[in-house]
Amino acid sequence: MDHEVYIDAEVEIPTAVEEQLRRAILAALEGEGVEVPCIVEVCVTDDEGIHQTNLETRGVDRPTDVLSFPMFELKPGEKPSPDWADPDTDKVLLGDMMISLERANAQAAEYGHSPEREVCYLAVHSTLHLLGYDHLDEGPMKAQMRAREEAILETLGITREAM
Repeated sequence: MDHEVYIDAEVEIPTAVEEQLRRAILAALEGEGVEVPCIVEVCVTDDEGIHQTNLETRGVDRPTDVLSFPMFELKPGEKPSPDWADPDTDKVLLGDMMISLERANAQAAEYGHSPEREVCYLAVHSTLHLLGYDHLDEGPMKAQMRAREEAILETLGITREAM
């Protein structure tokens, strides 16, 4: 598919991390069967940067690992419409995400897996948010989202055991 992933780095990120982000986002779009060409914009920052955005957008005065800003209110499994495409690009701007590389590295150490796995997990997680998934409850919604995350990561060969 002709999706595009734009990465804006507020902090230094290794080329491998950029490649992993793109790969994970594209795998999530493919895994969800998104056939309309989409654009996803990613800002990679640190805890200070994401803390400020979290405060400004959600009123939450602390850093977090990832923030998602969907352009459309989709339901899980619902696909973007070709009618939503920007006439200049013929692509749908699906939304933006912000990932704290600092938080991803800390969580990887805490959970005992690689920073690469954590970054990929956060990218897939956020892409699913852009596609309407959520985990507002600790029950069916969260379970549905977790199952999709693990299935997508598995297609990339990224499992808890592998990394």
